[in-house]
Amino acid sequence: MLLHHRFIEVAKKQGEKLAFIDRTSDREVTYSKALIASLLLRSKFKKYDKGFLGVMIPTSAGCGLTVLGALMSGHTPVMINYSTGAADNCRYAQEKCDFKTIITSKALLKKIDCPHVDGMVYIEDIMAGFNTLNKIKAALLSKLPAASIKKLVAGNSDNQDAVILFTSGSEKDPKAVELTHRNILSNIESLTERFKLNVNDSFLANLPYFHVFGLTGNLWAPLYHGMTIISYANPLDYKKVCEIVRDDKPNLMVGTPSFFWGYLRKSEPGDFASLRLALCGADKCPDALREGFMEKHNMVLYEAYGTTETSPGISGNAEGLNKPGSVGLPFEGVQVRIEHYQTGEECARGESGKILVKGDLVMKGYFNDFEETSLHIRRGWYDTGDMGNLDEDGYLWHVGRLKRFVKIGGEMVSLIRVENALEKNLPDDVLCCVVEVPDAIKGARIVAAVTAPIDEKKTLKKMAADLPKIALPKIFTVIEEFPKMGSGKIDFRQVTHMVRKILIKEE
Repeated sequence: MLLHHRFIEVAKKQGEKLAFIDRTSDREVTYSKALIASLLLRSKFKKYDKGFLGVMIPTSAGCGLTVLGALMSGHTPVMINYSTGAADNCRYAQEKCDFKTIITSKALLKKIDCPHVDGMVYIEDIMAGFNTLNKIKAALLSKLPAASIKKLVAGNSDNQDAVILFTSGSEKDPKAVELTHRNILSNIESLTERFKLNVNDSFLANLPYFHVFGLTGNLWAPLYHGMTIISYANPLDYKKVCEIVRDDKPNLMVGTPSFFWGYLRKSEPGDFASLRLALCGADKCPDALREGFMEKHNMVLYEAYGTTETSPGISGNAEGLNKPGSVGLPFEGVQVRIEHYQTGEECARGESGKILVKGDLVMKGYFNDFEETSLHIRRGWYDTGDMGNLDEDGYLWHVGRLKRFVKIGGEMVSLIRVENALEKNLPDDVLCCVVEVPDAIKGARIVAAVTAPIDEKKTLKKMAADLPKIALPKIFTVIEEFPKMGSGKIDFRQVTHMVRKILIKEE
């Protein structure tokens, strides 16, 4: 099966049911109209060079339809991050994947103050350029049986690329991840089994489609089942998002801890009453965040785990299968192996090591990068670069990126563990990020960045109950607002850079 072929089947069946309630533009699009629009866009996109087609449009009906039109025309959409450095990201994607045309929006470029990049084509101009004959032809095509439409549009193998996504670049330059139709479909099947997804659900879509959590969770999973997608392009508009959930009553919602903190602070009791599932991923979900949602909304915030390279879902907690603090049981069809980071031997239950994953969810590879692909995928196992362990009940516990472990005085120290100990001793409105800086004697020093001044001596005394002396931060520094990736993740590389600059000034 192909993703866009599945959409055609669903659109023919759902007809006048709303596919999108777009709260950015206040437009509503039925499945019938979505099929016509995607066929219209297919006719336009077929005229562009074959291969990749850049897409840089905010989360909206327009972005979803552009992705569908691209696949129907035989192109692979390359999703481009517009949250920071949009123009540079466009050029980077064009060079990395060797293509020219990028479908984007005049309104977006104006809003983010992004200059025109050679190769950009504006969706507003495309839509305005369709004449009556174009629209009639697309409407007539949409009336054909699903099987006939599927024969007309591109695609013949679920091993074909469905999308190119870029890794966050929080630690090094972004890599271009090739995800196939089979990769994403296998993940949807796993999510469906664990979370009982069905046609009667409606999904709040406020994560960016250039991030895998948003693309699979906020676009393909809902379209696969014929749900209504309630889209809003700005997840940082916390108050508005809370109002949308209260008024439009979606029953499914996914997000990052950073975003959920904002929703917790800006929401009123009752705002999230319609939700049967709120799923938190992309970063560790703090205990205080889970407790806050339970206290304010009597609502369980479930934690899941995934990566761009695994489409994304690897494991997740759910109703009746929830162990708070863990990232849940591996999903159906997903194999997880915990491997000693030095010897490569499989770890015993409860023993932490590198997290390796196998299954149909694992990417085809990094585009045009055999070296990185071979470093990360060996004998079918994808090395996530994360550390964790499986407990006696089979639940996966994530303990941090291997790169977020530092060697101090010969001992491996988890910066995530240090963050957890610090976090629980901070006021609710203060966030933290723990990084390392070089040390001539011990190899590294641990520095804790916080968003507001704190009582350092008192905090360290409390942290000492959970951490050995070697793992306690040696320096605290204040950064009022942490830089974040478009997904809502803290940009650790940028925070480390900022901390080092502060320390140089102080010296």
